[in-house]
Amino acid sequence: MAAEALSGGEAPVRDSGRSDAICNFVICNDSPLRSQPIIFNPDFFVEKLRHEKPEVFTELVVSNITRLIDLPGTELAQLMGEVDLKLPGGAGPAAGFFRSLMSLRRKEKGVVFGSPLTEEGIAQIYQLIEYLHKNLRVEGLFRVPGNSVRQQLLRDALNNGTDIDLDSGEFHSNDVATLLKMFLGELPEPLLTHKHFHVHLKIADLMQFDDKGNKTNIPDKERQIEALQLLFLILPPANRNLLKLLLDLLYQTAKKQDKNKMSAHNLALMFAPHVLWPKNVTANDLQENIIKLNTGMAFMIKHSQKLFKAPAYIRECARLYYLGSRTQVSKDDLDLTTSCHAMSFQRARSQKQNRVDYYSQQEETQQHTEVALRELFQHVHNLPDSAKKKQLIRQFHKQSLTQTPGREPSTPRVQKRARSRSFSGLIKRKVLGSQMTSEKTNSSPAPESVAMGELKKASKENRNLDSFEGSIYYFCPPQ
Repeated sequence: MAAEALSGGEAPVRDSGRSDAICNFVICNDSPLRSQPIIFNPDFFVEKLRHEKPEVFTELVVSNITRLIDLPGTELAQLMGEVDLKLPGGAGPAAGFFRSLMSLRRKEKGVVFGSPLTEEGIAQIYQLIEYLHKNLRVEGLFRVPGNSVRQQLLRDALNNGTDIDLDSGEFHSNDVATLLKMFLGELPEPLLTHKHFHVHLKIADLMQFDDKGNKTNIPDKERQIEALQLLFLILPPANRNLLKLLLDLLYQTAKKQDKNKMSAHNLALMFAPHVLWPKNVTANDLQENIIKLNTGMAFMIKHSQKLFKAPAYIRECARLYYLGSRTQVSKDDLDLTTSCHAMSFQRARSQKQNRVDYYSQQEETQQHTEVALRELFQHVHNLPDSAKKKQLIRQFHKQSLTQTPGREPSTPRVQKRARSRSFSGLIKRKVLGSQMTSEKTNSSPAPESVAMGELKKASKENRNLDSFEGSIYYFCPPQ
């Protein structure tokens, strides 16, 4: 194949059957290969952070787990692996030692069965899972035991690393299903590990709150799913990989319950002791917690298709760690940042609109002022000759900024001399009317008071408004 350098457009395409982002690249001259999509893993930076900075990754995930779940100091230390598991009621992992001693002696420890979980062991067990996917309609699958002789033959073959032809008809589906449960039961610790035991109990207690903030008996499914997504992120990689394969198998099995008679609840009863329960304990040791554990297992089966995706805010935090800021470490921080950006944008837009409205109002007020001054001048000019008329005309002529008919308006200038309150009130009542009151309400300076100079001396309140207008220009410059 004659390969080329990556060229061509990065045309983003959305496949209707996938939720991942897909991009097409022209990578070779062969037309069939040219149309093949390259799938971008949305959890790329999450996995990169997990492998390159495990301490940072764990701190990021655990901080968000404690945001959802209240973990006292001891339980948090257990989650972090700093102290050993302590079961409710004082029972410990060794409490059932003598009960299980004989059964442990009968077990043959091999490469796969009875050994710590490894990727090689998962590769062998995957043969069982793959076969069961093809035989989900068998009634009583995982409940009806298989033949012990055939199971031993199959067990030996898996321990020896032999590839097995399960489709040959030599083995029955119940043999394979029982052997899968046996493999999980012989792991040194449950698939979800001892460290996570108390967290799963707390997840089962996540309930919704009513309008008054009181806790109800309705499970908060969204928070439970989010908590499980976070908890699965800090599982050992081998445990997480096998858990995903197992839950997907059980999910598909429950979808065929009309044929196999195995609902999610029935499957949970079969697998909770191997997936969740601490080793070497009985139902009596767990007492009331057994219901929570079985319910939690059923919940994981029903929602398995959502549990192995990192929450969006974890993806964003991991991306920011490599591409930019490292200060945002939780969902609340990201929500707050987004909210602040939105508020800033709205505030800036509002301020800009206020300035536009102010300029428009100022121009309109100036026009009203000119009209009012003309009418005032005409009114004074038409008054009968008297000492009062002469006094008013002198006041107009003394103002260098007076806007009389036929004269161009000049820059406003406020005189220092105090004027009669009664005369100023007369001007406001007869000429301006309610216009002055409206302009004060809108916190805009009254241009006519400046234009009329000493005829309409600005009051203390108007001078304060002038100062406030200056502060607006200082904090909110035009954009």
